[in-house]
Amino acid sequence: MHDHSGSVSFNHRVGFSARRSATAAGRSVIHDDRQLLAQCSLFRALRTDESARLMAHAHIRKYAAEDTIFLMGSTGDSLMVVLSGHVRISVPSLDGKEILLAVLVAGDVFGEIAMLNGKERTADARAAGECRLAILNRRDVLAFLAQHPNAWLGLIGTLCERLRNVDEQMAEIALMGLPVRLAKALLRMTAIQPQSGRHPCQVRLSQREIGSLIGATRESVNKWLGRWQRMGILQIAESLITIVDRAALEELAESESGREVGCAPPRPPGKAGSTDRLIRVP
Repeated sequence: MHDHSGSVSFNHRVGFSARRSATAAGRSVIHDDRQLLAQCSLFRALRTDESARLMAHAHIRKYAAEDTIFLMGSTGDSLMVVLSGHVRISVPSLDGKEILLAVLVAGDVFGEIAMLNGKERTADARAAGECRLAILNRRDVLAFLAQHPNAWLGLIGTLCERLRNVDEQMAEIALMGLPVRLAKALLRMTAIQPQSGRHPCQVRLSQREIGSLIGATRESVNKWLGRWQRMGILQIAESLITIVDRAALEELAESESGREVGCAPPRPPGKAGSTDRLIRVP
């Protein structure tokens, strides 16, 4: 893990100085972080004053790409909220390869299971690019929950969301075709950012990692990404996937049971319509 990741407390007071513009920018970041935290399931059930008390214990930490956040088997003494960037949750396989379980985006909470029961982490967490996390220590969270029992609803909601997401992913793998699963995964990883109100357009994952996430081989993922790139829906450069036509990708994700998918070659500009993107796969 790189040593240059920094940490700053939410309740840190910025001194008055001649650098008023820098001070204003720092406060703006903290304000945006508070807004994002207030929207996540952990804080949503709290009153404004209760939410502010818990946020006061949070620390922001920055991670560079590929930094280790925690490892499976390490002590679970905190929970985290993604403020920006992406976090990979994975477990090592018997042959030493990484099995990707989830890619978390801004607003997602993780690390809550080990934090609650005080046991070891059940998976690895690594930064999938530059990211910022809000970190709450176990002792602060448990002390807050003891004083505010209604706050348990937020944690229960977080755990229920996690179970629901697992159920949905299992249903997708069992019932939907690979192209639909792939399109849905790319859309989830570029969901709208609460802070900016915009969709990020890039995913930085290898095709093997994406295959692990959706239950497919790297070769199958490569085939469909290549087709969509030729259609102008995506651009691919090594491990960076850029979504060029989000509407087309959403259309593919809604294709009936994955039986209709975009794999026709691109047509000259002005002649392609939405139906041109669909052909029947036997």
